[in-house]
Amino acid sequence: MSEFIGNQKAIHIFESLSPYFQGLGDPVRQQIISLLIGKDSMNVTQIAEHIPMSRPTVSHHLKILRQAGLLTVQKKGTEMYYRLEFNDAIALMKQLVQFAEEECQC
Repeated sequence: MSEFIGNQKAIHIFESLSPYFQGLGDPVRQQIISLLIGKDSMNVTQIAEHIPMSRPTVSHHLKILRQAGLLTVQKKGTEMYYRLEFNDAIALMKQLVQFAEEECQC
């Protein structure tokens, strides 16, 4: 692969991953993701019980994670339940690793 095409492909992958990296760029959001791993879903109150911040602050972080495409939300009654949505992010990260392996001959 030519250097220019390789660089363009790497840039494209990184640009696609950027929202995920930004979403994961805060320790509180990392903590929220860790809480949700292995769980079907949790509501804001359940999440806030584990995070040493106010419920509105936790809601703000959930909003950022949702906008980044790392969470989905489902309304059940009056509660909003959040669950991980990693499929697209994982697929892009796999592309990045594969590209790096091919280019670096690692």
